[in-house]
Amino acid sequence: MSRRGVRRPPLAGPAVDLTTAVGSVTLANPVMTASGTAGHGDELAGYVDLSGLGAVVVKSLSADPWPGNPAPRVHETPAGMINSVGLQGPGVAAWLADELPAVLATGATVVASIWGSTVDDYARAAEMLADAPDAVVAVEVNVSCPNHHDRNRMFAHSPAATAEVLRAAAGCGRPRWAKLSPNVSDLASIAAAAAEAGAEAVTLVNTVLGMVIDPETRRPLLGGGGGGLSGPAIHPVAVRAVYDVHAAHPTLPIVGVGGVARGVDAVELVLAGASAVQVGTASFADPRSVVRVRDELEQWCTAHGVDAVRELIGEAHVR
Repeated sequence: MSRRGVRRPPLAGPAVDLTTAVGSVTLANPVMTASGTAGHGDELAGYVDLSGLGAVVVKSLSADPWPGNPAPRVHETPAGMINSVGLQGPGVAAWLADELPAVLATGATVVASIWGSTVDDYARAAEMLADAPDAVVAVEVNVSCPNHHDRNRMFAHSPAATAEVLRAAAGCGRPRWAKLSPNVSDLASIAAAAAEAGAEAVTLVNTVLGMVIDPETRRPLLGGGGGGLSGPAIHPVAVRAVYDVHAAHPTLPIVGVGGVARGVDAVELVLAGASAVQVGTASFADPRSVVRVRDELEQWCTAHGVDAVRELIGEAHVR
């Protein structure tokens, strides 16, 4: 027996099974980086073991190099950040040759992300990924960036346009995940259109449309005008989006993203119906946050007697 006043730690139980599946893709754990927040390659490798993540989701790539929006591009908000980076990138070919090898050398599982201004742009970007290494396990099709596709041109604001892009991206030859926008009135119908067009999963959600105005200049602060709000402020938006889509389409796999900074944030999205989650804005303040979220998720499961994280998927719903 322990001496009075000295508490011994409980005996360690069996390890929590963190494996999960997003459609046909099996991941060692459900915690990934979010596209646009961890670079195109191994930028976080100096802080975390990338092979220990569910996957590294790289910044969205177009078929051709793209310069992005004018500065300033990022501004801190009271509960997150707003950005107008504008999808700057080297293009798919340069990424495959110059940046992908470094992230693969870490042993990471990789999810590529693509975007385009036209349906043909998406088709070209997808086809350029057809011969990517097997460690690139899926392609997230970003149809919802508010910093390039404005409200009237965003593919994710239309079920028909979303479906057209997802069909065009089939040339990547690997599972497609549709990254959708929260700035719509009927997200479930757009998710259904993506699935019908071949998406194995949907990523919910991209940033929320926002703007910051500089009172001194009396003009929008960001170089691109408006931007996308991310971070803790949008976490309840993401939870609601995941919950509603899972309720409408319980067999459609969902990747939850939006304001995940703690393990309990990840738990909340999984309970709402997500099979996996992504950590984004938190990485700017703490590059190790994605690993901390994974570890806190495991600790939460242990404390609550959960043997496998898959048991939690959609548990917030009353069947």
